[in-house]
Amino acid sequence: MNSASEAFVTRAWRTLLALLTLVIVMAGPAHAQSTHIQPKLVAESTVPAPGSSTTLALTMAPEKTWHGYWANGGDAGFGLSVEWNAPEGVTVAPFRYPVPDALILFGMMNHVYEHPYALLAEVRVDQSIAPGTDLTLSGIANWLACTDKVCVPEKAVISVALKAGDGKITPAERSRFDGWRALLPQPLDRHGAWEKRGDMVRFSIPLPASTAIDAPHLFVETQDVVDYAAPQNFSRNGDHIIVETRVKGDKAGPVSALLKLGGGRGLSLTLDPGTVPAAGETIAGKAGGIDLGLFWTALGGAVLGGLILNLMPCVFPILSLKALSLARSGGDARSAKVEAVAYTAGAIVTALLLGGALLALRAAGEQVGWAFQLQHPVSVLALLLLALAITLNLLGAYELPSFGRGQALVDKGGAAGGFWTGALAAFVATPCSGPLLGAALGATLVLPAWAALPIFGGLGLGLALPFLAIGFVPALRNRLPKPGPWMDRFRKWMSLPMGLTTLALAWLLWRQLGSGEQLLSPIFAVATAIVVLTHYGAIQRGDRRSWLLVASGFLFVASLASTVTEVAEAERTTDGTGSTFSPDALAKARATGKPVFVYFTADWCLSCKANEAGAINREAVQQAFDKAGVITLVGDWTNGDPVITRTLAEHGRNSVPLYLWYAPGAAKPEIPPQILTPGLLTDKARP
Repeated sequence: MNSASEAFVTRAWRTLLALLTLVIVMAGPAHAQSTHIQPKLVAESTVPAPGSSTTLALTMAPEKTWHGYWANGGDAGFGLSVEWNAPEGVTVAPFRYPVPDALILFGMMNHVYEHPYALLAEVRVDQSIAPGTDLTLSGIANWLACTDKVCVPEKAVISVALKAGDGKITPAERSRFDGWRALLPQPLDRHGAWEKRGDMVRFSIPLPASTAIDAPHLFVETQDVVDYAAPQNFSRNGDHIIVETRVKGDKAGPVSALLKLGGGRGLSLTLDPGTVPAAGETIAGKAGGIDLGLFWTALGGAVLGGLILNLMPCVFPILSLKALSLARSGGDARSAKVEAVAYTAGAIVTALLLGGALLALRAAGEQVGWAFQLQHPVSVLALLLLALAITLNLLGAYELPSFGRGQALVDKGGAAGGFWTGALAAFVATPCSGPLLGAALGATLVLPAWAALPIFGGLGLGLALPFLAIGFVPALRNRLPKPGPWMDRFRKWMSLPMGLTTLALAWLLWRQLGSGEQLLSPIFAVATAIVVLTHYGAIQRGDRRSWLLVASGFLFVASLASTVTEVAEAERTTDGTGSTFSPDALAKARATGKPVFVYFTADWCLSCKANEAGAINREAVQQAFDKAGVITLVGDWTNGDPVITRTLAEHGRNSVPLYLWYAPGAAKPEIPPQILTPGLLTDKARP
């Protein structure tokens, strides 16, 4: 058959397939509704640029009690296949699957998804396609849907409207697709080995000893290698994971597999025939509980790190004012204990709520880390207004019920005041991740939720320890100075660190929103807040113009509502300094053969900024880097970034700062300490 005939046959086949698709679409609504897993095809960009590609997602939503299957379904299932009707010049890569779960039914192993999931594929548009060309993509998808009692083969027409354009991706779609990408297994950059030994098959997976692994399972994609339902024994021999299970089949040659690490994480890998080292220290599976050493170390680090946070400028004034409250009460033992317990409860509950929200968001596929609330301008605006109100109160611009004439209310509601003050301290302390908190909070990535939550609670306990000690140790309470005029002076001095915190939050909001029109509404809201609070103080001092307070209060509420709406929809318009981090940028930098220094930071991270000012940006360090040809990449996590969040998790961290030093030719990076010095960095830059 000549080329012209082949082209004619190809066009005829595509036309026939398109007609068949149309018939199924027109005749199949009732059938589509009868499927137990509902498919939907969406594109990250509906206007892919010629010569580039975009990502497709086929979302699969199983009904309750139903499940779908991984590429290799195991003993009883099979994955999804699609017969595409692709326009000329459009090619679709095979789908990539998220990390599955292992499910044994009637003695048979199933590799399944019992929850909504998404398969991802790259679709490429040829350079020759003219802009504006209709590239609508359709196909017939086939899959297997099962319960624990019945299995049903299902099919549906899937389609997505595409048009050749500029490749634009909306922030909402990028965020949604980043969430799905986060659930895909990460490719392991080295091959493993496998061998048969009698009725056993053994695998060796290269994985550094520092990599956390919890409740692992090896999903072997290649057929005729293992008995899927057989128990899998995991052990560690140095930088290798050894897996032993029962052999089934006579397959030879390379084997494709997926290693599930726990917490929804996984690694895709290739194993070549070869010698597998001896088994080592046993790794507990799901029944093996948790690593108690890791748990107690992380809990201790969280308590100690929380204790250190009391020295931060945003927390210290709050602790000092609670101590002043005790001094004002004359050291009454009962009220001191009640307020200390309430303060502790507020700090612990808030830390648990933030930690629980973090774990829930991660379980839902969101790529977030500690202090995630400060990655959103609305939260920063709320904290800014709160810090401003506290600063004006400390300066005496107005009085709260917890000071001066409101002392009766303090005596009456000390527990409530203590609780909310502790909650405030925990909330504002989250960006101040101290040196011990990085590893402690990073442990929550690999621990189950019931074991991770106490670590967040330990942070709140450490934060509350000084005030708890003052409340319950009479010797400490007796050392508090007696009430007197010095208290008003001290209170005004405390307005200085709180005022600096207010300015820092204003700077952070500017960094998040940029310097354009998006800042006008926040500035107006802050200005009206100052008017409301200062006039409220004037009324407390005898001013009778209450109408002015009502008018300014109404103006503040209206401006705040408008500001929240605008800020919630705003995108960051400023970029971090230096070369921006991305996996591709890192790969290109390492390919040059030069040293690479990567640091992950955020504008709200005080320890990050201290390291940048005190070490990274020092002239001596920059000169040493220039001389050694060091390539610096900056990962800016101020507004959140799923790629950076995944990178942090890959190195056992849940927050910034994180520093990585890639020596030329090194297989993995060195992780410097979280407190940097100029000498440490210049020493690394020396050949």
